[in-house]
Amino acid sequence: MSTDSGIPAQSLDNPLSETDVLIIGTGFSGLGMGISLAREGERSFVMLERAGSVGGTWRDNSYPGAACDIQSHLYSYSFRPNPDWSRVYAPQAEILAYLQKAAEEEGLIPRIHFNSEVQSATWDASGQRWVVVTDNGVHIAKALVTAAGHLSDPSYPDIPGLHSFEGELFHSARWNHDYAVEGKRIGVIGTGASAIQIVPELAKTAEQLTVFQRSAPYVIPRKDYVYTDAEKGMFRRLPQTAQFLRDELFWANESRFPQRRGVPSFIEEISATALNHLEDQVTDPNLREKLRPHYAIGCKRILISNDYFPALDQPHVDVETSGIAQVNERGVVTNDGQQIDLDLLVVATGFEASDLPIAYRVFGREGRQLAERWKNGGRAFACTTVSEFPNLFVMLGPNTGLGAGSIIYMVETQINYIREAIGFIVETSSEIEAQREAEDDYVASIDLRSEGTVWLNGGCQNWYVHEGSGRLTTLWPDFMSQFRKENGSFSSDGYAIAAMPSGPRTEAVL
Repeated sequence: MSTDSGIPAQSLDNPLSETDVLIIGTGFSGLGMGISLAREGERSFVMLERAGSVGGTWRDNSYPGAACDIQSHLYSYSFRPNPDWSRVYAPQAEILAYLQKAAEEEGLIPRIHFNSEVQSATWDASGQRWVVVTDNGVHIAKALVTAAGHLSDPSYPDIPGLHSFEGELFHSARWNHDYAVEGKRIGVIGTGASAIQIVPELAKTAEQLTVFQRSAPYVIPRKDYVYTDAEKGMFRRLPQTAQFLRDELFWANESRFPQRRGVPSFIEEISATALNHLEDQVTDPNLREKLRPHYAIGCKRILISNDYFPALDQPHVDVETSGIAQVNERGVVTNDGQQIDLDLLVVATGFEASDLPIAYRVFGREGRQLAERWKNGGRAFACTTVSEFPNLFVMLGPNTGLGAGSIIYMVETQINYIREAIGFIVETSSEIEAQREAEDDYVASIDLRSEGTVWLNGGCQNWYVHEGSGRLTTLWPDFMSQFRKENGSFSSDGYAIAAMPSGPRTEAVL
């Protein structure tokens, strides 16, 4: 016997957990949400993770050279400062260790169901609850938090014959560490934030390296250095010094937002920094011209590196700009007819950030799929809740990304909003749902602020803009501090509220 949603009734009679809150994902946003709830101690909650360990994108992206491009003291939880960051920009392994330690010390590990990929999350209107089916069983919760993030599912380019290649092929987020890259003929597709970290490492040992560039990125110097033992000791003994540094870094990033609004003086300054960096590091005039961007700076993410340009300016490294016509069993065929034979092809083309895969597995009122609701681009009230999807909270969903600054600031803003909203739901035994009119008004305010930004008017293609609607759906088009002012505290204004069945607080079944 099955329910109306197709879920076997026996699964609902004996769920793996029945709890106040269910959190999908254990990256920065999911763990941060879990820590907040655990410290509050008022709500029962369970976390679902499709992999066998925590860490999200910092677990998955272990490619050579992987590191953060936001300063470590800012790219970390404000409520878990780390005085022992090794350098200004921490490497991947160090960030992953930070997240693992946070999960362990905050007592989250016993609450996490690992190797539990969500197959569907369905709003059960009759029971006023979320029913989440994983490949290991069913979970039930009053409120559902999706924390799958922007950078969870790799995006592969639509290139004819890509998977006909008979050499080694993998995405940068699924690096095969068993494959020896030394002495190989290697191709890298993409020139984004991952590629500019990978290329210098591969160039050290490759026989031949070809970088397939669709558009040249703007690159500025990476002001990195190793923290001394004395500095780390100061951060440890005097935590206020680390907080002062964090504040200083935040406002420095905040001051760069006018670049994205196309303010001429700010554009001229940052453009000069990037183009001078190119002139200083690339000696070959032909290569320099290939690497000169032809769109407004900031339209794509501005990258930071001191070794990307020098890596390209070597005899055994080529930058191919004619475009890829197809991939065959031997390698890449370019649009100008050149056959480039390869042993390894690395796909560094980012993630499904503007069309979140989790949205295809979430179903609201009357079985409405979230992806269908977002077919013209992601949209949410307070960038967190969606009409027709009661008691659902989306972390790092529509309009929460940043062109500059630390995404952890946005995560912590959402954590506070969601924690307060869940408190309202549980304490008042209520079902809350964003009203369509309130959502429309809020999204319209975002669209209005998006007008005139370099993301829409900068003359480039980017993953920030929804291809079908032309709307800026991924990034927040205002100052980070404005995001917190608008979305940092829950209010029931803009929500339809209905009473839920009263009863004792449910406890997690772990």
